[in-house]
Amino acid sequence: MPPTLGKVISININEEMKHSYLDYAMSVIVGRALPDVRDGLKPVHRRILYAMHQLGLTADRPHRKSANIVGAVLSDFHPHGDMAVYDALVRMAQDFASRYPLVDGHGNFGSVDGDPPAAMRYTEARMSRIASEMLADIEKETVDFIPNYDGRTSEPTVLPARIPNLLINGSAGIAVGMATNIPPHNLGEVIDGVIMLIDNPAVTIQEIMRAIKGPDFPTGGKIMGSSGIREAYETGRGTIRVRAQASIEKIGGGKSAIIVHELPFLVNKAKLIEKIAELVREKKIDGITDLRDESDRRGMRVVIELRRDAKPQVILNQLYKHTQMQDTFGVIMLALVGGQPRVLNLKQVLEHYLDHQKEVVTRRTRFDLARAEARAHIVEGLRIALDHIDEVINLIRASRTVEIARQGLMEKFGLSEKQAEAILEMRLQRLTGLERDKLEAEYRELREKIAYLKSVLADEKKILHIIKEEITQIKQKFADARRTVIDEEAKNPEAEDFIPEEEVVITITNQGYIKRMPLDLYRSQKRGGRGVTAMGTKEEDFVRHLFITGTHHYFLFFSNRGKVYRLKVHEIPEAGRQAKGTAIVNLLYIDQEERITAVIPVRDFAKGYYLFMATRNGVVKKTELEHFDTSRRDGIIAINLDEGDELVEVKLTDGGEEIILGTAQGLAIRFPEKEVAPHGRASRGVKGINLQPGDAVVAMDTVRPNGDVLVVMANGYGKRTSLTEYRRQSRGGRGIISARVTGRTGEVIALQVVLPGEEFMAISAEGIIIRLKAGEVSTMGRATQGVTLMRLAPGDKLVSVARVNADE
Repeated sequence: MPPTLGKVISININEEMKHSYLDYAMSVIVGRALPDVRDGLKPVHRRILYAMHQLGLTADRPHRKSANIVGAVLSDFHPHGDMAVYDALVRMAQDFASRYPLVDGHGNFGSVDGDPPAAMRYTEARMSRIASEMLADIEKETVDFIPNYDGRTSEPTVLPARIPNLLINGSAGIAVGMATNIPPHNLGEVIDGVIMLIDNPAVTIQEIMRAIKGPDFPTGGKIMGSSGIREAYETGRGTIRVRAQASIEKIGGGKSAIIVHELPFLVNKAKLIEKIAELVREKKIDGITDLRDESDRRGMRVVIELRRDAKPQVILNQLYKHTQMQDTFGVIMLALVGGQPRVLNLKQVLEHYLDHQKEVVTRRTRFDLARAEARAHIVEGLRIALDHIDEVINLIRASRTVEIARQGLMEKFGLSEKQAEAILEMRLQRLTGLERDKLEAEYRELREKIAYLKSVLADEKKILHIIKEEITQIKQKFADARRTVIDEEAKNPEAEDFIPEEEVVITITNQGYIKRMPLDLYRSQKRGGRGVTAMGTKEEDFVRHLFITGTHHYFLFFSNRGKVYRLKVHEIPEAGRQAKGTAIVNLLYIDQEERITAVIPVRDFAKGYYLFMATRNGVVKKTELEHFDTSRRDGIIAINLDEGDELVEVKLTDGGEEIILGTAQGLAIRFPEKEVAPHGRASRGVKGINLQPGDAVVAMDTVRPNGDVLVVMANGYGKRTSLTEYRRQSRGGRGIISARVTGRTGEVIALQVVLPGEEFMAISAEGIIIRLKAGEVSTMGRATQGVTLMRLAPGDKLVSVARVNADE
């Protein structure tokens, strides 16, 4: 190769890539993306504050054009793009991005809606009052300085940072292969935590958390639970759930509205509103009729108007689930420690801040000591001169030049060059008696100050005491109330939190199909009406059970074999009137030959309540409700049955009620529940009624004061009879007549205790439903056939009856 082409050096490309990329990565990590643990600042933020300090833009000075500040930063410290500097300056001025803004901005600095700030030529800025604490005593050699990028001037490697800025303002940044995301905190709480560490270096993180309860975001909001906070503080990493602060208000026309007052940190309000509108358009959230932003300078106010029939809490839960009204903040407490990135726990962050403050106070004390000693040295020389003033004056008058006079003073009185220079520069007014007294007083003060400063440097406890006093004063000046609420007892939302709590109709067919329908689907009708179709069934199938319950209740399914299965009501699929529903076998783990014969809703499995069971053969049993609190999908035993017996009905009781049993042949027995002792789940029970051959128990209910007994028969007949006609008997008797059963009436299919103002629903095998007021059913004696409740088509029969309670 010709020598004119230069020298060629062979390199290994793998090694070159490794070294070059590592150099780049470390440059990004140290010089751009991660904050220093001591002052909580990245280089660009530190340079902005120092440039403003040099420009004299303190909180008591007028604002100056942002372009001027950005120019100064670019010129002397940060040779990068101007927008990088301006964006950093803007963020330090935004009160919704910084908990304690370090820049006091004047003009348009953006908004929580994501509006961009005005160009730097239009905005003005200066340091905020609290920013002055970041630079306090920087001129006293408290921190190291390094040459700037071109060596013309110097810049600080870190700021004195009298405030714990890393925690109170937090930090976010993405480096190479790592990221930091430190949430902001309340200044008063963090200072209390530092004081706890000063008083007891062995303090635990759990004890510090009594002072520092958790992040305190500038936009407020509510933190859901403290487990994520605890994990982040103990390990340096954790996830915190934050919710918007919202309230439900009544507005005109019986409608409600959700009012959003605060949003999770860094959530864009305008985009949130767009997202809610999109969910409404796509029918993912139903019930919102209007959405508007009424925010002004007094605060945030987003109004979400709801339909009259909407459930505000349910819609609010859906908004939390589907929008950023509930957001997560992933905490990564990564910062530079000695130029190395490290993930720190809460105590380590406080310890590094405290170590930095000890160094700052120590260096400041050394600086003040050197200044005091230098001044004391000068004052000592002046005192010597005043003690020999005539000789000093004569020496100076006899000297041809200043240098001769300086040397003469130094030789004759044993003075240093600086002392001699000070004497030569002394004004004649210092010769007065008052000035001499001032000089002596100054000397005494200097000696005391020097002694104190030396004692500080010799005792770390005094340094810590100074730090404690200074940060206490900062707390008194700048601390404010916590904005973010911490809900210690918050739990993850359950599925029913997103489901409206309302009454529904549950129907179950003979072949095991189940569905859920809104109760208001059926209007109240007059006695003798035709009813409305509840569902479409196959010719060989018919509706066997009908129940009214709430969507947030548990549904206990009791099978004819004495087993019980559990579902939440909202887990039962909703279907229209004509739909046949979903096969129960797809929801419950039941055997093919097993069928559901009794179903009851319960809100929870509280103590003091019982499940009272009755079988076809007249056996009854009482078991405590709490024994049934299990989530086993394959069911548990509710009662042990005799051969050929089946479970007919189950009721929820308080242990002190009266029970009434009804049979297919029109007999009934009424007895106190207390005559049946509680039994375990796997027991048989005791005799409730002594049945005649061919008869069977078809219904059971509990007695209610002032109620009537409603008896309904298969061919559409029914009646009401006063409870007073049903005398109380002992358990196990034959019972008394409740209805005269004939071929015309058909067998008894239901016996219930109703109040005159209540309504009930009856359903036929063909799926026809009628809803009637109990008060419209004729009151008749026990030994009667009743009147027509529903006109049935040829071959159709009534199969089930359910009471409708307005407050059920």
